[in-house]
Amino acid sequence: MRILLFILFATASVFGQSVTTGKQLWEQKKYAEARKQLLAIKKDHKDYAAAQYYLGRVAFDEKKYDEAEAFFEAAIETNDKVAEYHTWYGNTLGTIASDANIFKQASLGPKMKSAWEKAVKLDPKTVDARESLIQYYLQAPAIAGGSVDKAIELANEIKKLKPAEGYRQLGNIYYREKRFAEAEKEFIAMAKVDATLTPGLANFYVLQKQFDKAFAISDEALKQNPDDMAATYQIGKLSALSGLQLDRGEAALKKYLTYQPQKNEPSHAGANMRLAQIMEKRGKKTEAKSLYQLALKGDATLKEALEGLERVSK
Repeated sequence: MRILLFILFATASVFGQSVTTGKQLWEQKKYAEARKQLLAIKKDHKDYAAAQYYLGRVAFDEKKYDEAEAFFEAAIETNDKVAEYHTWYGNTLGTIASDANIFKQASLGPKMKSAWEKAVKLDPKTVDARESLIQYYLQAPAIAGGSVDKAIELANEIKKLKPAEGYRQLGNIYYREKRFAEAEKEFIAMAKVDATLTPGLANFYVLQKQFDKAFAISDEALKQNPDDMAATYQIGKLSALSGLQLDRGEAALKKYLTYQPQKNEPSHAGANMRLAQIMEKRGKKTEAKSLYQLALKGDATLKEALEGLERVSK
């Protein structure tokens, strides 16, 4: 009996670890190993729904969207009380719809909208599902439920849950609608609540070609901390985009290239691309070409670097 109990508990432990281990492997982007762990959890196990959900996340990250849809459906069929399952089911349908013909989009639209609405109902504090719904309301035609007013309403709900993100969403909505004064107001409020989002305000000014205001934001940050690398990079980026303060921009980017970027910070590839743009503006095509090539060696997906390399290679 003691041996039987040991076997039973050991088996339960292995299954329990499969979801945890599978999730960890997915987070580490070890997709094949994660899939193997999660597929070991059978339909009669209590963690089956969670396993199907993480299998869906694996498939989504691998861009296997039809598989992801099936896994998320299985998770919901097993346990329809988890908001995250509905959110990611809706996200997957939205991704499939983005590359589908108009008829398939029309059939998927109500399903994704319903999934996100269900997620909000299950978890009134969810921000992710509301953000997805905002995009739906902004992109869908009125006949399918599209509505800028509803998008604004949701952004105001997010503002109560996560103020900086709510301001950011409102700013994006107003910018999309070309209500630029209102957008600026929201982006300023966003930066006041969360200083790490200040580059978003600077980017707004760049898009508006109000480079003096964009430079002023980075100048203030550097006044507070001369070694603020985010602000240092922004000076270089602004210089590259505007053609202003080129000497300062070049020096800032060279300083940034001596720094090891952290996760979610601009890469060295991005810095080399901006430095190339400065050299291009100076008319130094040979140096610009070498820097564009260096940038693309670090990140082959940099569209601006590809375009720049084509320009200076003529």
